[in-house]
Amino acid sequence: MTDQQFMAISSISPLDGRYAQKCSELAEIFSEYGLMRYRIEVEMKWLQKLASHSGVVELEPLCSAQIDVLNSIFLEFSLEDALRVKDIESKTNHDVKAVEYFIKQELESLGGFEGYIEFVHFACTSEDINNLAYGLMLAKARDTVLIPQMEAAVDELRSLANEFAAQPMLSRTHGQPATPSTVGKEFANVAFRLQRQLSNFKEICILGKINGAVGNYNAHLIAYPEVDWHQVAAEFIADLGLDWNPYTTQIEPHDYVSEIFHCLSRYNTVLIDFSRDIWGYISLNYFNQKTVSGEVGSSTMPHKVNPIDFENAEGNLGLANALLGHMAAKLPVSRWQRDLTDSTVMRNLGIGLGYSLVAYQSLRRGLGKLELNSHAVNADIDACWEILAEPIQTVMRRYRIAEPYEKLKALTRGKTIDETTLKAFIESLDIPESAKEELMSLRPRTYLGNAVDQAKEI
Repeated sequence: MTDQQFMAISSISPLDGRYAQKCSELAEIFSEYGLMRYRIEVEMKWLQKLASHSGVVELEPLCSAQIDVLNSIFLEFSLEDALRVKDIESKTNHDVKAVEYFIKQELESLGGFEGYIEFVHFACTSEDINNLAYGLMLAKARDTVLIPQMEAAVDELRSLANEFAAQPMLSRTHGQPATPSTVGKEFANVAFRLQRQLSNFKEICILGKINGAVGNYNAHLIAYPEVDWHQVAAEFIADLGLDWNPYTTQIEPHDYVSEIFHCLSRYNTVLIDFSRDIWGYISLNYFNQKTVSGEVGSSTMPHKVNPIDFENAEGNLGLANALLGHMAAKLPVSRWQRDLTDSTVMRNLGIGLGYSLVAYQSLRRGLGKLELNSHAVNADIDACWEILAEPIQTVMRRYRIAEPYEKLKALTRGKTIDETTLKAFIESLDIPESAKEELMSLRPRTYLGNAVDQAKEI
């Protein structure tokens, strides 16, 4: 057994065990190793920003070769380097200070940076580094890991909407037979809901600050009163690819994190709704699931092909939303200029995202196994002529027939009727022959409104 296999089966969290391969991209970002690496990136780029400013006269401008060397400290940051940081932290009992000391050791060993060493972490509080590191981590995870999976899910639903656009399907409101739709329109409904949340998710600004112990550039201005630190901070944060927050306490208040998590939770909630519906349609035999050689559906019932992918998705989406919901509610709340309760919570940013990612992959795998059972879908709708009571009573209203709803209610409510019964009722109506002919030609399968067009247009 390899070390990796041992870790997988001995981990408390399934994200680090059973689902480790599915979350490997997020682990690289949100692990403690990842947090160290992003902290070092922020520290190195802040040092470069200081050196490039004419007002910081004690620092010589860096040449491109020197910048490459400084960047290599985070670009080539290894697991062995991370263990060095942990060893330093065992003495400092402070994780950000350990990163600072690690960088200073690196600069000393590289040589040629003696004049820059004490400008590492210059005028910074720990949260100047942390908030930007976490911002970079969230941006990376959102743009390179989550959005591709979320877009793929929408694309697959859109494709199914187009494929089954014209397949009539009996709707069920309150679980009872209702006005028909199409299979494709059902997928289109979900795709549109997800598209809206995904669009919002992409547009949320990821904010950052680097303004000192309580957000006022106190130390900065004592050291260099002539420097426009507001401008320096805005430029620096924009160069990182983040949006500048000019008003903060010691911490960036995490409102944007709450926005991200709330939006992701809404996307996830749509998928919970969809997973349950598909589970139901599989139970109705509207869909079969492709079998995979060697797979087992039940330890005792050999015939079983369970909708496990949609169940797995639903369960993990629920876990994700519970965690995302707590963090979204907690993180924007901090006593006075700061307390430390956000620190331990922020270390869990990747957990809610991890459960979301596992769910997206499970759901997409389930979608790939679906096979429409058109025979079952058609048989269901063909046996339900009573659903045509709605269009018949609506046409009766047009021609001012008295109590049309009540007459159709007496004919159909709680009853199963056939084509002959319905046509006899239509024939008895005092309406124009053209209207009768139109109603006579109506079938449960053809009473679809514009569902086909909607499904094709998504």
